[in-house]
Amino acid sequence: MASPTILISANLAWNLVNFRSNLIRELVARNLRVVALAPDDPAMAEKLAAMGCTVEPVPVDSKGLNPLRDLGTFARYLAVMRRVRPDAYLGWTIKPNIYGGLAARLLGIPAICNISGLGTAFIRRNLLTRLVALLYRTGLGGAQTIFFQNDDDRDLFLAMGLVRTDQARRIAGSGIDTALYAGDAGSRPARGHFLMVARLLGDKGVREYVDAARILKRRHEGLRFSLLGFLDVANRTAIARSEVDAWLAEGVIEYHPPVDDVRPAMRDADCVVLPSYREGTSRVLLEGAAMARPLVASDVPGCREVIDDGVSGFLCAAQDAESLAEAMERVWLLDDAGWQAMARAGRTKVEREFSDAVVVGRYLEALADAGIDLRHAA
Repeated sequence: MASPTILISANLAWNLVNFRSNLIRELVARNLRVVALAPDDPAMAEKLAAMGCTVEPVPVDSKGLNPLRDLGTFARYLAVMRRVRPDAYLGWTIKPNIYGGLAARLLGIPAICNISGLGTAFIRRNLLTRLVALLYRTGLGGAQTIFFQNDDDRDLFLAMGLVRTDQARRIAGSGIDTALYAGDAGSRPARGHFLMVARLLGDKGVREYVDAARILKRRHEGLRFSLLGFLDVANRTAIARSEVDAWLAEGVIEYHPPVDDVRPAMRDADCVVLPSYREGTSRVLLEGAAMARPLVASDVPGCREVIDDGVSGFLCAAQDAESLAEAMERVWLLDDAGWQAMARAGRTKVEREFSDAVVVGRYLEALADAGIDLRHAA
């Protein structure tokens, strides 16, 4: 009997390579056929193929709302599913969840979707929110399982009637490879070096981070504030390059372009900071905690779940530079013993609650519930 075929999709092949590789490897190890559907990216496609995936391109305009482009995206999902006939579909990010989920629904294919974050449309409620809600309701209506990375997102979708109670399940983020992200809690790096890793968006709290840096630089000498992430992002709250240039000229921050491996940057930091307005479950915070670094983040969905306030880091009020500066200052004021205790607590929490093993296990449970035979170990 042929092994089951699992179709997986996200808005970027990079997303699948960086966040889903351990799940892919587990499925392949069980002798399942894995087909990856993502926008064309030769370098990432090569990495997916090396993991054992068959790769199919699909056009996904991640942030655009062009109906004709989105219709083309949906048509591509439908065509690939008709040809491949997967036994189950796994989707991540908005449009793969919506259009891939709808195609799976029409063809009677069990779908397992992951709501990894709600984005700008749900941070600022407006006509766009209603449109996206309608698309979610349509695309997710036939899904077997819908994973949410925090209770707030799940409860919101339930309250808005976008999903049913029997579909909604919790999952601990994207999972962290705790062997790969392994920091040293016994050796504190340069005290007072703060690091924020994020796409340069207003909704990530970048401006609050810069304002907090100004506040703390007036109070203390020798502090450093690094900002690492993508500029020129296609997003309605994207921060212009000219604004970043002004910050650099002022000397308030250091900017670093995105890197394939954030571990060296985190290893050099005294504290990892994310003043985001809302997350699914912050991957950056999980990586920082796994690297044994105290955390500072907004007290919002997707951040508060990662931090035990006062134990593994500090929470601050969202969209409040003064509150953020106060929380960051508390890390700076820690003596080495206090810093080490906080670093160890964060690492332990990730190992216990957010490891790859925990997340992969949840997907295997969902696939088994969808009738997929997982006993084909090679």
